[in-house]
Amino acid sequence: MTRPVLALTDAGGPAEAPLVVLGNSLGTSTILWDEVVPALGITFRVRAFDLPGHGVSPAASEPFRVADLADALADEIAEPFHYAGVSLGGAVGLELALRHPAVVRSATILASGAKIGTAEGWHERAAQVRQQSTSSLIIASAGRWFAPDTIARNPDLTGRLLHSLRDADAESYALCCEALAAHDLRDRLSEITVPVQAVWGGHDQVTPETLAREIADGVARGRATGIPTAAHLPPADDPAATATMIADFVSEIERTTDDTA
Repeated sequence: MTRPVLALTDAGGPAEAPLVVLGNSLGTSTILWDEVVPALGITFRVRAFDLPGHGVSPAASEPFRVADLADALADEIAEPFHYAGVSLGGAVGLELALRHPAVVRSATILASGAKIGTAEGWHERAAQVRQQSTSSLIIASAGRWFAPDTIARNPDLTGRLLHSLRDADAESYALCCEALAAHDLRDRLSEITVPVQAVWGGHDQVTPETLAREIADGVARGRATGIPTAAHLPPADDPAATATMIADFVSEIERTTDDTA
């Protein structure tokens, strides 16, 4: 397998502040975090990355694992950081916490799971995209991604996110699906010692509360909490609550680290 190449935004925020890295869900781009970054950037340095073939990251042509995404990200950043990721981005966060505990200071896993969906379902979606492009997913994704009032309340952001899905490279998207088909950390959660916050959305039918609690109960230092107003994309449905949840958790870990230093 060839390690994928990931494009990251430049760091914004106070120069000496802790670094927070943000990961996206399948089919979206760093646009997902547009209404969260300004709030986080008051206190922290913030960077976000695009998945292969999404946003400005180069397309992928060879299979990769979720673990490969985590390794590529850790190598690219090369300094300690806090992490927050949604769905596939959350799966990357679990792999980061498992594989790179020396540099990952905390992980907020939003709308995700130690295993998401079924291998059969992901292979079917990969085949659909290869045959019909990512545009064939737009209507179904709009129904899964957002809480009932989000599209009407924020047509600009939701429209840009759906355009991100349309513009994603089909083969890269399919390879991400196949990486998710093979992703299953349920038997390894107990090996994760990094502090983990698992977050579910109250309207999320893809990764419900049970998956967040499975993560929180399985890791050594976990907690689970929900955002009642969100579905599968909390940063789009409720950016204020998402920013507060990440900032409070990171600040708590930073204080704990300072107290024990």
